[in-house]
Amino acid sequence: MGSGALSAPVVRVLPDRSGPDKSFDYLWPHPIDDPAELIGARVRVDLHGRRVGGWVVETVGSDLPAIDSLKTVATMSGLGPTVDLIGLAGWAANRWAGRRSQFLSTASPPRAVRAVGAPRRTGSAPQPNSPAAARLLDAGGGVLRLPPGADQFPAIASALALGPSLVIVPGIDDAAILAARIRRAGVSVAHLPEQWAEARSGVDLTIGSRTAVWAPVPDLAAIVVLDEHDERLQAERSPCWHAREVALERGRRLGVPVLLVSPVPTVEAVEGRPLEHPPADRERRGWPRVVIDDRGDVEPWRRSLLGSELIAELRDATRTVVCVMNVTGRARRLACRGCSVVLRCEVCEAALGIGDEGGLACPSCGHTRPEVCAVCGSSAFANLRPGVRRIREELEAAAGREVIAVEGDDPHRSIHAPGSAAVFVGTEAVLHRVTSADTVAFLDIDAELLAPRFRAGAQALALIARGARLAGGSATGGLLILQTNSPDHPVVRAVADADPTIALEADRTIRQQLALPPFGALARASGSGVERLISSLPPTVAASPTQDGYVIRAADDDELAAALAAAERPSGVRVLVDPQR
Repeated sequence: MGSGALSAPVVRVLPDRSGPDKSFDYLWPHPIDDPAELIGARVRVDLHGRRVGGWVVETVGSDLPAIDSLKTVATMSGLGPTVDLIGLAGWAANRWAGRRSQFLSTASPPRAVRAVGAPRRTGSAPQPNSPAAARLLDAGGGVLRLPPGADQFPAIASALALGPSLVIVPGIDDAAILAARIRRAGVSVAHLPEQWAEARSGVDLTIGSRTAVWAPVPDLAAIVVLDEHDERLQAERSPCWHAREVALERGRRLGVPVLLVSPVPTVEAVEGRPLEHPPADRERRGWPRVVIDDRGDVEPWRRSLLGSELIAELRDATRTVVCVMNVTGRARRLACRGCSVVLRCEVCEAALGIGDEGGLACPSCGHTRPEVCAVCGSSAFANLRPGVRRIREELEAAAGREVIAVEGDDPHRSIHAPGSAAVFVGTEAVLHRVTSADTVAFLDIDAELLAPRFRAGAQALALIARGARLAGGSATGGLLILQTNSPDHPVVRAVADADPTIALEADRTIRQQLALPPFGALARASGSGVERLISSLPPTVAASPTQDGYVIRAADDDELAAALAAAERPSGVRVLVDPQR
């Protein structure tokens, strides 16, 4: 080959198929000026007799000894992740015991993109901005605690003052609404995933839900994660990666500040990072008026779930009331009115409830039987924890107006607009479906506070914060009612005082004492062959059996990742690293 002639490079391709996380060498079909431009490209290659897709993750020159035996890349499908995202995917695969291909798929456009246009940056710096957010960004990042009723736009404006920014929002609908608002301020916006190509070309602001943390953003200057406490920022399936943690690692690698915004910051967010919040009186105004209805002085099998404060709100036809009860159906825990015994299944000992078609039904094993107490023969029962549909009947009787039930499988996303008062009851899905409310009441917040998981308090606080945002601040008449048997619980006291620090410090102390995240690392492993994985773990980690698998614990994330990477991983085993629930 003559001097200065171009040669076809060899590229390393990672297939987008399950199996070993391994890349293969292929010959690029034609010479190219700068082989580095190929990194991230979506391609099609022949592998083991099949045509599969994949990504170019590396270029290795053209002087390999066995280059003549290499297959050639069949086609280039389009653009894919940038170089920095390929490296980030490798880190995430190690952190959450997944495969690089799973993360590169998330970082790729939903449709083939063969070219991008010119940058559309305006350099706009909308107002108002947030002095507290600006201080945190200038300091390299941190946590901004804003009350539920506060506007988050100034925090984003502070990030835009630094340059091209990436904003992560938990909700898909919330991201779309915020994107439209920012566009009206004269800022060029790419809303992910549909506008992946615009983000790659260069805009002022790239915004989207969880997966947008993998968006290509040239010259990224700042990252903002809104509502970092929200569970929707974490993937539910393996690998159960968390957008907050990916954002923090991406910022660290690029040397750009990451701002975490939340009304109720988590221990994971606050640990080791500066925290700023408004003065106490201003923060309190951003929360609704709070009523703590202590239900501990009434015998549980003789009481209604409707307290006097709630009944007064229900009967006020001018107010929209949202009642939250995280139990579906008609009843999930019953007591006999004759002998006060809680009804249990004869097969598996789980609590019995009333089936949708009548009779007593076990939600655990499916066993059914007639509505008769096995101890005294009585057929009169009290609902200790009635479901949404049963509570709806009681609410209608108390309110004297129609009550709309909203459960998780409800097909409607937005079911109420301002201007007409109504009453709703539902699982926590109702907080995402109803668009406005005057009063939000949690009928049995103890079910969340006392759930058998170490994040129960933080998750209950996050749920309450969502309700508080829906109700609005105290200045606009917002009211939040918590019906509880645990008025002294740190979460309840934190909400009553509009001071999330109370719950945060209590949660932090427990986690530190028990070496729970972020002061330790854990994973859950289950599936056929899980014993082989457990037996191959190094002695530096501990594994304990549970009802459906094992809990694996290590001193920190790095030790856990190394142990899982070295262990045998049968195909039927599912590993969830630091799952939310």
